[in-house]
Amino acid sequence: MARYNDAVCRLCRREGTKLFLKGDRCFTPKCGIERRSYPPGQHGQGRTRFSDYGVQLREKQKVKRMYGLLERQFAQTMERATAMKGRSGENLLMLLERRLDSVVFRMGFATSRAEARQLVRHGHFQVDGRKATVPSILLKPGSKVTVRERSRKVARIAGALETLEGRSVPRWLETDKDKFEGTVKSLPSREDITLPIQEQLIVELYSR
Repeated sequence: MARYNDAVCRLCRREGTKLFLKGDRCFTPKCGIERRSYPPGQHGQGRTRFSDYGVQLREKQKVKRMYGLLERQFAQTMERATAMKGRSGENLLMLLERRLDSVVFRMGFATSRAEARQLVRHGHFQVDGRKATVPSILLKPGSKVTVRERSRKVARIAGALETLEGRSVPRWLETDKDKFEGTVKSLPSREDITLPIQEQLIVELYSR
């Protein structure tokens, strides 16, 4: 499957904001955008002016990269969000948050969504007692995510749980570190997503 293999710090610099793609490193002075807060490339330090379309495109690219989706995946998610009742922009964010890889990250079993996606693909988690290896599975209220017995000593998972005290688990989720499991208590709301996202710009982009 196609995926982005270049330096992810370039993505944060391109969008001009932290996308938290490298876990704990994003909170240190080593963060790429802390060291060089201008876009990458030969003309990165020049003045950049965007049209309305450019602003909408950058917002879409930012969210797409934040959640680690490819273009087709993101477009399909947007199409599904538009078909649902309610506001399309909020529906989009709810669908992205309910993905298994995003939930694993939010519960504290990984330090980034990219790491969570890799752990899911390698079969380290169960959903409602069944092995799950598809990161795009949408979880619903009552779903239980458990670290498989043989995976509880995996360094990445154990290390992420050790730093969980300094991170906040969203109120729509619940994590039990001792049991290596978490539960989806309810559907996420817009207030639960504190990331700097202007979803209406994305809706306007796809409405063109």
